[in-house]
Amino acid sequence: MEGDKADKVDNVCTPEHCFRAFDALYCALTSSEHISPNFADEKYPLFVTWNTRSSRAGRPPRLRGCIGNFDAMPLRQGLAEYALISAFKDSRFRKIERRELPSLECGISLLTDFEDASSYLDWTVGTHGIYISFPNPSLYPPSSSTPSPLSSSAYLPRFSSRDTLTATYLPDVIPDQGWDKVEAVESAMRKAGWNGAITEETFRTVKLRRYQSRHCVVGWEEFVQWRRENGDDDIS
Repeated sequence: MEGDKADKVDNVCTPEHCFRAFDALYCALTSSEHISPNFADEKYPLFVTWNTRSSRAGRPPRLRGCIGNFDAMPLRQGLAEYALISAFKDSRFRKIERRELPSLECGISLLTDFEDASSYLDWTVGTHGIYISFPNPSLYPPSSSTPSPLSSSAYLPRFSSRDTLTATYLPDVIPDQGWDKVEAVESAMRKAGWNGAITEETFRTVKLRRYQSRHCVVGWEEFVQWRRENGDDDIS
């Protein structure tokens, strides 16, 4: 029974999910016909990541786009939709072009096991991704008290969503960067848009939601083989 459960967990995210995202981008750039997906249309929060593989052996892939959604959505639609959003609408990068296809790899992360953390340190590097939210520090006064680093801030007024900064890091990002928990949260706060000083009191205003993910990656060659196996004799 335990083995069956482990197999089910391991099969949550599969190459078929990556092929669905790759197919959406390939067809958008080439006007080719889509291949119907062959996986259950379950609902998950998801992220689609595009990387460029280096032509030099031993060099890690370079991020080319990554956007996702924390609302559970049907995988067939969601993977195709966010494949294009992350390829064309990630403001950090120019749009992916057709000539880049052979150098790309596609990573899919299906998010699971969401939990509210008791503090900004209540999570495990290598296991959890983090989603943080915190009031813009320029909008609240400093507190004169010095509570425990694991406690909540002594002074947290009400804020509208417009005054709240948010950011996330997927589980694999944090160990890849070599961060500890404090460094990861600090980087996430910078990512959210805060450029001022970060003190212990600032950390204590952070609400952290931890989560896990099931992850899979495929490259262009694998996608080409999949297209051929599904009747596309023209792809090269």
